[in-house]
Amino acid sequence: MAELLLELLSEEIPARMQARAAEDLKRLLTEKLKAAGLEFTKADAFVTPRRLALVIDGLPVAQPDVKEERKGPRVDAPAQAIDGFLRSTGLTRDQLTEVEDKKGTFLVAVIEKQGGATADVIAQLVPEVIRSFPWPKSMRWGAGSLTWVRPLHSIIALFGGTVVPFEVDGVASGDSTVGHRFLAPARFAVTDFADYKAKLRKAFVIVDPRERKLDISEHLDLYGQQNGLLPIEDDGLFDEVAGLVEWPVILVGNIDTAFMDVPPEALISAIKTHQKYPMFRDREGNLAPRFAIVSNLAAKDGGKAIIAGNERVLSARLSDTKFFWDLDSKTSLESRLPALEEVVFHEKLGTLGEKVRRVTALAVELSRSIPGADPEKAREAAGLAKADLRTEMVGEFPELQGIMGRYYALAEGKSAEVAEAIADHYRPQGPGDKCPTAPVSVAVAMADKIDTLVGFFAVGEVPTGSKDPFALRRAALGIIRLILENNLRLSLRSAIGSARHPYAALPAVKKYVDELAKGEAVEDTVRVVLRESEFKVVEFFADRLKVYLREQGVRHDLITAVFALSGEDDLVRLLDRVKALQSFLDTEDGVNLLAAYKRATNIVRIEEKKDGASYDGAADYEQLAQEEEKVLHARLADAMHAAEISVKDERFTDAMAALAGLRRPVDAFFDHVTVNAEDADLRRNRLLLLSQIRATLNQVADFSKIEG
Repeated sequence: MAELLLELLSEEIPARMQARAAEDLKRLLTEKLKAAGLEFTKADAFVTPRRLALVIDGLPVAQPDVKEERKGPRVDAPAQAIDGFLRSTGLTRDQLTEVEDKKGTFLVAVIEKQGGATADVIAQLVPEVIRSFPWPKSMRWGAGSLTWVRPLHSIIALFGGTVVPFEVDGVASGDSTVGHRFLAPARFAVTDFADYKAKLRKAFVIVDPRERKLDISEHLDLYGQQNGLLPIEDDGLFDEVAGLVEWPVILVGNIDTAFMDVPPEALISAIKTHQKYPMFRDREGNLAPRFAIVSNLAAKDGGKAIIAGNERVLSARLSDTKFFWDLDSKTSLESRLPALEEVVFHEKLGTLGEKVRRVTALAVELSRSIPGADPEKAREAAGLAKADLRTEMVGEFPELQGIMGRYYALAEGKSAEVAEAIADHYRPQGPGDKCPTAPVSVAVAMADKIDTLVGFFAVGEVPTGSKDPFALRRAALGIIRLILENNLRLSLRSAIGSARHPYAALPAVKKYVDELAKGEAVEDTVRVVLRESEFKVVEFFADRLKVYLREQGVRHDLITAVFALSGEDDLVRLLDRVKALQSFLDTEDGVNLLAAYKRATNIVRIEEKKDGASYDGAADYEQLAQEEEKVLHARLADAMHAAEISVKDERFTDAMAALAGLRRPVDAFFDHVTVNAEDADLRRNRLLLLSQIRATLNQVADFSKIEG
C-alpha cells in the first residue's frame, strides 16, 4: 500500500470557491480511482489561497487482476456468429470453453486482464480531473488551452515517494513546491504528505484551512482576554478570512470614535461586507471600537504600517455608513410610506404599499387574540414595518431591514414596543433564529407571514418538490413557532380566513381567477378559489407542523390523526392532544385498544360495503343478548361521556384514561361474541355497537389515521 500526494499550485483562488474546490478534487479523483478498481483507506483534501492539495492513503501499487466470463453463441451456431464473438473477445476458437445448460451447449470466453500499475492509472486520471474541473468561473492564459480558476504554476504528483510523470498544458508534474509568496518564496522538494505539511509550515504556509481558522480564533480570543474584550463569533467570516491567508497574523486597529454613534449593526455590516474584519464587544455586550486585521504577512515593523493603512481605508468606508445614518435620520418613517407604492412586492400580489395595508389590518385583528398586545400599537408597528426598505442604509445593506427601522423609530420617539415590533417582524427566519415574544412583535410578525402565505396560495404560487422560491415553508414554520413558543390560543383557520378577504379585490387575483373561471361568474369563482386556497394553506400547515414536531420525537401520524378532527386548528391544544395520545399509545392498553379499533372498523366497513348500508348510530340496548355486549355498551356510554367532558376541558390525559378503561370489555366482546349472527336484527345491532367504538375513540383523534 502506498500514499498519493497531489498539489496544484496556482495564482490566488477566490476564498468563496476554495472549500467547494477541495471537495470536488477529492470527489472526482477518488471516484475515478474506485472505478479503476483502486480502493484506499483514507482521502483528505486541503486548500489555501494558492494551492489545492489531496492525500490518499492505502492505495495498492497495482490494479487487481480481472477475470471475466462472457457467454457467447451456441456451439452449433452459424460460423458468422461465432466469428463475431471471437473478434469481440480477441480470442481464438481453441481458447473458448464449452458450457452446457438447459438450453444447450454454449461457447464461453474467459478473459483475464492483468491489473496495470497504479502510477500509470494516476498519470492518466489526474490530467482528466484537471481538465474537467468544475470551477464556477475559470480563465485561460498564454497560448494554452487549459481553463483553470487562475494560472496554474506547478503540480506535485507523488505516489509512494516517486514522481508520477505527466503533463497538463505544458505544466509537468514533479516533487517540488514553494512556500509563502513573500516570506519563503524559494522552491523545495518533498517526499510525502508529512514532509510536505511540515516543510510548508516552516515556509510560513498552514495548508489545512481548519488549522488556519482555529489559529485565527485562538489569537482573537487571546487578544480579547488581554484587553477585556470578546471577539464577535462569526463562522462564515472566519472561514472567509482563513481563505484569504496562508499564514494568518492578527493585527488590531482602532475605529474612530466619531463613528461609534452609528447603530452597531450598521457598523458591523459595513466592516464585515467591505473589509472582512473580525470585531469585538466589551464585557457588557456593546460594540468595542476595535477591529482585527487577518494579515498574510509578518511585517518587520510589527504591522504598524498595515494597521495605519487599514484604519484609513476603514474610516473612508464608515464615513459612507455614517452619512447614510445621518441622512436617513432626517426623514421620518411615515413620510417614506408613499414610496412603497412604487415598489412591487410581487407582480401578482401588488405593491409593498398594498401589502403593508393588508398586514396592518390583519395585525390589528390578530392582536385581539394575543394577550397583552395593544391593537393600536400593532397598527402603528405594522404600518411602519417596511418603511426602512426605502432608506439609504438598507439599500446599501439589505440584511439590516427591520433592524434599521427600529433605530429610526426610536430616534423619532416611537414607543419601544413599536420599535421592537418593526425589528422583529421578519423573525423567526430559520430554526436557529430567535422567536419574538413581545405581544405586539408577535402580532406583526405573524400577520406578515400569514399574508405572504395566503397571497401566494391565492394566485397558485405554491411550493413544489424541493422548489420554494418565496420561502413559504419557512414562513409557515415561523408562524408555528410564534404560536407554540408563545402558547397562543387562536384559530389558525380564522386567521387565514381574515387574511384572504383583501385578496378578493386585488386585480392580479381577479385576473388569475378569471383564467380559471373559463366564462363562469368571476365574483363567485373568486370566492370559491380563495376558499379552496384557504384549505390548501391549512393542509400546508399540517405538513409543516409534522416537520417541526418530528425533531421533538412526535409521530407524524398522530399529528394527522388529530388534525383530521373537524375544526381542530388551535395548535397549542392540538399539540397537547397529540402528546397525550402518544403517551397513551406507548402503553399496553393503548396498543391493544388501537388494534381493537382497527378490527372493529374493518368489520363494520366490510359489512357496510357488502350490505350497501351504513351502521352509524347507537345500538338498541333491548337487543343486546350476551353479557359481554351489555358490559361493552355500558362502558362505551361511560367512556364517551367522560372523554367528551375531558376533551371539552382540555384534560386530554384524562380523556385517554377514560378510553383505556375500554380495553378489557372490548377484548371480552371479541373473545365471546359473534358479530355476524344468523339473526339479522342481532347482527345489525352488534355492528352498531362496533361503530360506537369508532365514534367514542374518534372524539380524541381520528384513530384510522394512526399507523400500526
